[in-house]
Amino acid sequence: MFISKRNRITNYVHYFLDATNSTHRQYEALRAYFVEGLSSSEAAKRFGYSEGSFRVLCHDFRKNPKRQFFLVAAKGPQKAPKRDQVREKVIELRKGNLSIYDIHRILREEGITLSAVSITKILKEEGFARLPRRADDERPDELRAEKDHVADVRMLNLEPRSFHTRFGGLFLFLPYLSVIQLENIIEKAGFPGSKMIPASHAMRSLLALKLFGNSRYSHIMSYVFDEGLALFAGLNAIPKRSFLAEYSNRIDPRSYPRLMNRWFDKVGEIGLTRGVSFNLDFHTIPFYGEDELVEKHYMTRLSHRHKGMLAFLAHDNDKHVLCYANATVSKESQNDEILRFVDFWKKRTGKLPEELIFDSKLTTYGNLNRLNHKGIQFITLRRRTDNILDELYRLPSSSWRRITLSNIARAYRNPRILDQKIKLDHYDGLIRQIAIRDFGHEEATLLLTNQLTRSASSLIDRYAKRMIIENAISDGIDFFHIDALSSSVAIKVDCDLQLTLMASSLYRLLGAQIGGQYNTAKSRRIFRDFIDAIAIITISENEIIVRFQKRAHNPLLKAAGFADKPVRIPWLANKLLTFHLG
Repeated sequence: MFISKRNRITNYVHYFLDATNSTHRQYEALRAYFVEGLSSSEAAKRFGYSEGSFRVLCHDFRKNPKRQFFLVAAKGPQKAPKRDQVREKVIELRKGNLSIYDIHRILREEGITLSAVSITKILKEEGFARLPRRADDERPDELRAEKDHVADVRMLNLEPRSFHTRFGGLFLFLPYLSVIQLENIIEKAGFPGSKMIPASHAMRSLLALKLFGNSRYSHIMSYVFDEGLALFAGLNAIPKRSFLAEYSNRIDPRSYPRLMNRWFDKVGEIGLTRGVSFNLDFHTIPFYGEDELVEKHYMTRLSHRHKGMLAFLAHDNDKHVLCYANATVSKESQNDEILRFVDFWKKRTGKLPEELIFDSKLTTYGNLNRLNHKGIQFITLRRRTDNILDELYRLPSSSWRRITLSNIARAYRNPRILDQKIKLDHYDGLIRQIAIRDFGHEEATLLLTNQLTRSASSLIDRYAKRMIIENAISDGIDFFHIDALSSSVAIKVDCDLQLTLMASSLYRLLGAQIGGQYNTAKSRRIFRDFIDAIAIITISENEIIVRFQKRAHNPLLKAAGFADKPVRIPWLANKLLTFHLG
């Protein structure tokens, strides 16, 4: 039978109009909208899209109008058999408003193993947009994480009861916080708060995590049901991670120096004594975002420059505590940060620090001159240049003499030294330079000091002890997690550093009260022996009793008087805090 040309054309129309794959379907849908003039809802309905998905498809096309719809097939296998077999099933489930993980779970229950990544690819190929956030009643029935109460100081329950807590050791810090009167310090420093979470309660919540060595504020979600942690802060429930992560955004940057000053004075009043020799250093807190305004600074552990916030830290060599920190240091101001520390110490204690130990990159020769005129002793290093080293090495061997050190590893106890008095640019008078060889370095180490009469071995011993600041910073980085911030916002670095100073002081107060080896023990050691302790807390009409399980170190707490002196805690209805040590 003869078939007209028109009929022959009609027989092949469906090959062009019936989409055979997702790319073809997207092309026809976009063509119908942009060329044929169909409305968005009509085009979406004709080609099986939801209106929201089709709007997303149009948006993506406008961003990339040169997109290729018809490409030459690449070499190699072009099919994913496992994915293609369940494609229709995945599409059907998605039309039921199920998420990728809901679909993954249902397929797994039916014995179909398909990864969430493969499901995502199918949905993307089919043009499905991401699901909007669903309310709980829109989600499928399944096991979910339980929710705790919203933190609200007005809902704090101090009725008689008992409960277990893994944060029993934190309560050893409450007597110090009570005597320090943290509420008054926070209020005078101008920290923000609300009726639900006052400022002091917010800071105690953050401080609790810092004292317990939590690496990120977000990890608090693991402990939301622990009543002991909330009770430490004086709340019915610990604030959620969103509050803790964002709280410092609301803090006026001028509040941090006020907090540091008042905290410094108070811990001194209750027994944290001050030394006379200090180790100073910079530490770069790394930043991994795209912010172009963040400067690059040298990072020792990475051995190169990296984006980050430069923090200045001062460590009391005699009392083994971090006593000063500033995270607002820029490249332009970093050389003068040592002078700001000197001013801080003079204002807080009424006298200048006697001795400062730091490396060659901390400040300039001009500032060394200023320190010398103030009568402050210092020991630092001089940067080695080829000219300086050539001049030293041209001297005869008889110019060098060998000495014996007392506190250095055996392999480097007998270095050779060249003790000289030299002139430096921007430095009035002579300064002492001690060149040290056979000291574990390929090139000579150059020590600079204004201590002209002290023995060379004593000076080298003291500078070697400066490594303690590296250990102290390491304690802050590893245990107090200076580098693991919940955010890269610079103001949050300020907040985190202030919390680190507070935690360092509290650990040192606790170590000093226990005595013995704990006077100089690192925070991690004190945490392991005393703070990481499960306890039963009993709340009565007038008391809060913390009963520790039997532990090997409990007798040390008894000997330190923790069981003998109940303390009233103002933010816990002024109830007496009592320790039972097993």
